[in-house]
This record gives sequence, structure tokens and C-alpha cells, in this order.
Amino acid sequence: MSSVLDLVRDDLRDFAGYASARSQRLEGDVWLNANEAPLANPGDIDGRCRRYPSPQPPELQARLAALYGVEVEQLLIGRGSDEAIDLLVRALCVPGRDAVLATPPVFGMYAVSARLQGATFIEVPLVDGIEGFGVDLGAVRSAALSRGVKLVFLCSPSNPTGGLVPLAEVDHLADALAGRAVVVVDEAYIEFAGTDSATTLLAAHDNLVVLRTLSKAHALAAARIGVAIGHPDLIAVLRRCQAPYPVPTPCADLALAGLSADALALTQARVVEAIAERDALAVALATTPGVRRIYPSAGNYLLVRFVDADRAFAALLSAGIVVRDQRAAPQLGDALRISLGTPAQNARVLSALQALEIAA
Repeated sequence: MSSVLDLVRDDLRDFAGYASARSQRLEGDVWLNANEAPLANPGDIDGRCRRYPSPQPPELQARLAALYGVEVEQLLIGRGSDEAIDLLVRALCVPGRDAVLATPPVFGMYAVSARLQGATFIEVPLVDGIEGFGVDLGAVRSAALSRGVKLVFLCSPSNPTGGLVPLAEVDHLADALAGRAVVVVDEAYIEFAGTDSATTLLAAHDNLVVLRTLSKAHALAAARIGVAIGHPDLIAVLRRCQAPYPVPTPCADLALAGLSADALALTQARVVEAIAERDALAVALATTPGVRRIYPSAGNYLLVRFVDADRAFAALLSAGIVVRDQRAAPQLGDALRISLGTPAQNARVLSALQALEIAA
């Protein structure tokens, strides 16, 4: 049994969870154990949705485990990375006692999940340096050790800033927090980074969890398929805390189709194109009047500071282009985040910003 179980809430360590009608592996040709309708809905032509789905579809488990280079027992499928974040906070943090740490400006769900669980949320701000925003790992380690932190969330590539956390630093942090906290590396955008995943460190750390998703590079955001990858003992606890049927059958079917050999080859080609578009747009924006700074990005987006972010946002919106307004985020009062689109869409972004200055 792994020592990471010592970090799980005492009242959930032996929690059995809900045993659904699909929890047991039973054989039969007449299934009358789940109060399901005996005939399919007229809108469900193939009758695939009449029955409850497997809590963790075995074929999808195997396909995702192969994709990420891990064992099935290390992987939990859920409703996007958001569900994994929520499950981790609920399973590890005692309300009013334990804390969650993150590094703003960063993805907002870490703070939301902490608040919903009644866990203290501790912020260790990113440092805005010459090479972009970076994590102050020394400050993270000190805060985690001194302030009752159970979960440390590292977003790499970070959203919205685009920076990576070096794997050597993740390795050192997981070592320093062994027996004290779980380090979670959120790799929603790692396909665009051209670097190794933190899954390569899992064998050395039972207190490390990696989050992956099919929402970004794989273009399946509406399917809501995300995974938590970690030590099998912790993954088993998270599964017992999860809702009975987290993976709808149509979503599992779509994910399997989207992970076929042909689909993966096309996805990889599109990732290469997105990276090229990202780099080209960054170069073009650097010479656009009114642009103050473009941050290096390992994701499928660029964080851009403007002399007048209000006018830039309005100009893009007038041109029919919706970008993410980051001005309410810490340290980003003059910034917008621009997701990479098609080459034509990226050209429209550049044209709208250049026209703004010409008309000024």
C-alpha cells in the first residue's frame, strides 16, 4: 500500500463509494438489474443509450493508457480535467483545515474547487521575468511546507501565460513534499509544448498526479473526456469518490473514434501547424503598433500586453473576433489571451489590430 494514502482524508480512506448496477462484472443476456427501459428511445437509433454506461469504459481506458504510456490502474477517466481537480480537492482536503496552492495568474478552477470544499486557497504568484512568467518553486515549497497544503497545482504549459515548469523542478518539489502534499501537474496543453510529460516521473513519486485532456489538441472539448494519472492506490480512492456513471456512452464512442490511428496522425499534423501559426503570429504581433509584449508560449494561445487593451479588445470584437479578456487577472491588467485559430482566422486577428492603429 502506498504512503500517498496517508494524505487522503481519514473518513474517505476506506470509503466504499456507491456500487452502481455496472460496478460488478456479471454475465447474462437479460439485464434487469438497473431499472432501465426495455426498449430504446426513438431518437436513439442504435439503442446505445438505453443502458447505463460502464463507469470506466474498458476499451477507452486501454486506448488512453496506451496514448499516455501508463497502466490502466494509474488512470481515471472523468468529465474533463475539471472533474479530476474537484475529486482531488474533495478526497484530500478536510474543510477548514487543509489548503490548496496554485500559482496565479492561472486556470481558475483550482480556486473554485478549493472554495467549494472549504479549503484554504494559497497563492504563490508567478514571477514575470525576461523569459516570461515562471513559477517560484522555492516559494511554492516553503508555503506548502509551512501552511498545511495538501495539494499543489502546477499548470504546465500554464494557462494563460504559456510557460512550462521544468520537469527537474517538478521532480525536486515532489521529493520535498513527499508525505506532506500531492503535486498535480495540469498538462492540458502539453501536446503543443514539444516536451516530455510529467508522467515520466510517476514511477519515482507516489505523490504526483498528472492531468491530461482530449479537449485541446484532440479537438474534443464537448465530449468532456479528461484523465487523472497517478499512483493506483490514489486513483482507486478518486474512483470511489466519483459519480456513478461519469463517462456517457456517446462521449466514449466519440473519444475512441478520435483516438484511432488515422485520427491521431491528423491531430499530430494539426498540432505542428498550430505551433507554426503560433510562432508566426507572435513575430507579426511584435511589430504591430500598440502591442506592448508577447509572452513565449508552449500552448495553443498567446498572452499579449497592449498599450490600450480596452481598444484592442473592442476592435477585435468589432471584427467578429472573440478573445479572452485577462485584465481582471492578477498582474494582467493590460493583457488579452488569443487562442490560435486557422491561418485565415489568425490573419484576421492581425488585420484587425493593425487597422486599429491605422485608424487611430
